[in-house]
Amino acid sequence: MARAAPRHDYKPAENAVTDNAFSHTPVLLEAVIEALSPKSGKVYVDGTLGAGGYTKALLESSDCIVVGIDRDPYAISYNKVLSERYPDRLHLICGHFGNMNAHLSTCGLSEVDGVALDLGVSSLQIDNPDRGFAFSQDGPLDMRMSQSGETASEIVNSLEQDDLADLIYKYGEERLSKRIARAIVSARKNEPIVTTSRLAEIIRSVAGSQNRSRRNKLNRIDPATRTFQALRIKINDEINELQLGLNEAEKVIKPGGRLAIVSFHSLEDRKVKVFLRQRSGNDHKGSRHRPDPKEVKEPTWRLLKKRAIQPTEAEISVNPRARSARLRIAERTSAPSWSSLSQEGQK
Repeated sequence: MARAAPRHDYKPAENAVTDNAFSHTPVLLEAVIEALSPKSGKVYVDGTLGAGGYTKALLESSDCIVVGIDRDPYAISYNKVLSERYPDRLHLICGHFGNMNAHLSTCGLSEVDGVALDLGVSSLQIDNPDRGFAFSQDGPLDMRMSQSGETASEIVNSLEQDDLADLIYKYGEERLSKRIARAIVSARKNEPIVTTSRLAEIIRSVAGSQNRSRRNKLNRIDPATRTFQALRIKINDEINELQLGLNEAEKVIKPGGRLAIVSFHSLEDRKVKVFLRQRSGNDHKGSRHRPDPKEVKEPTWRLLKKRAIQPTEAEISVNPRARSARLRIAERTSAPSWSSLSQEGQK
């Protein structure tokens, strides 16, 4: 059967995703699809499958193949209806995108034409109070993406005060981390903190008035936001996972293939920015010492945009969650991946 011609004029329908009842608006969807430029017969990875928004858009934009990866078993189950619609074109894998190369090998693939990553918590997770990611609705203090391992409740009820403060500051960039940690430790002496609403209440009791600046009012930042973010990142080892995923993407994307990464906070975006700048030869920090020619590595990426792409005011008005999103895109060169060179040097 002849393959359909690629559709470069793809425009997502509002709340585009699967036919399930869950309503989801993928952030920066048009920009991501445009960056990946999907073509018939090509292979793409959606490394953070979630509710399937990017995957569905890729499958609809051309007669391509998509490998959808997610560590959350529920995301895989949720997207079964989409895989049934595209039985030969969508492969679902439950696992971490930091193990992308190994996951692709199970599908008989060693390289792909593009990778999309939508970092952080998915709408399937944050909109379900039973998962414990959000403080807008009460639920168990969980936050585990893979639904296994240590919970947020176990961390806030067991960590020493200084360690808890360090965690909140490091991953949440919360300047009131010591005050919040002290309040948490004091509260848990009376009874364990086991719900999202209880933790949010404790944080607001000590950080609410200090965070009521004009800027925060305009951005509508809840005082509990940064602490919840910090706990989630720690529990799911998100920063390390991102670094692994960046290295894996560099290994598996073909020359001329594209990488599109959407991030939602400065820790993630900074890591992506530094990675792409260094490996595209655009790191302007330089060195006062002449580098050893043996240590100079050929650029593995070409930046398609020097700055991050941000959502428009129109998109933010429809989908407020998009307001902090940043998209960075790059194209793979023919140079060998830096991690592969490092491994060869160690042999």
